[in-house]
Amino acid sequence: MTESALEPTVSPTAAIALKGVGLSFRSARRKEEVVALSGIDLEVPQGLFVSLLGPSGCGKTTLLRIVDGLIKPQQGTVRVLGAAPDPGPDMGFVFQSFRLIPWLTVEANIHFPLGERGLTGAQRSELAREQLELVGLSRFKDAYPNELSGGMKQRVALARALVTKPRVLLMDEPFASIDAQTRELMQMELMRIWDRQRCTVLFVTHSVEEAIALSDRVVLMGPRPGRIVETLDVDLERPRWSYETHKNPRYIELRAYLSTRMRELVLSDPQSDFYRPPQD
Repeated sequence: MTESALEPTVSPTAAIALKGVGLSFRSARRKEEVVALSGIDLEVPQGLFVSLLGPSGCGKTTLLRIVDGLIKPQQGTVRVLGAAPDPGPDMGFVFQSFRLIPWLTVEANIHFPLGERGLTGAQRSELAREQLELVGLSRFKDAYPNELSGGMKQRVALARALVTKPRVLLMDEPFASIDAQTRELMQMELMRIWDRQRCTVLFVTHSVEEAIALSDRVVLMGPRPGRIVETLDVDLERPRWSYETHKNPRYIELRAYLSTRMRELVLSDPQSDFYRPPQD
């Protein structure tokens, strides 16, 4: 039997496809094996916006790093655009922390990923300025990161991830470190940009409202071991940044259901102390 015959079957058409993915590590503190992810089966069709939603510690970020190729799972098969994960121009990544280079201008930060693609300086600047216009920061191309607000820094980070025209965009709680009002504006900005480019997005969040507002599909994960417990399609019309959306009975139903499921998952975790009454 060949090596390929031993691999679980994954979809050849999905932008992201995982089958039977598992990952364990040795806990230095407890001196025991910890199962981080178990039996992950996930398919993300091309052009879909999918959110990984779940409580802290359920492996959302670990799963994202596996898709990015930064972590290799011990079990299962991972395919991104039909091949093994390979970080490069077809895959953009937006982190929770902005990770801008402090000694480079906004424009230089954005065209930094283009440095090894054989482009001239003028070509890199042109592509960067296209993204600056897209995120509404053209006037700040010569500014440095320490001169920007949190929301502006995140827009620069988003522009940097998009400058290579990626087919897959991975986002790890990108709006968690900014204030609530800016976060809502950034969600609207992301939806506007995604509606124009329609790349495949895998988005990590622990916010029910954010997952519903942004996603075509929500993948609910549970902790210890990290696993997929449910997948829901978000059958709400776009765009969803109007406050009228929050009054939609289907939005209210989805929010109530997912909030309840999130609470159940936290309470089902034997290592969680949340909401547990004191023992007699």
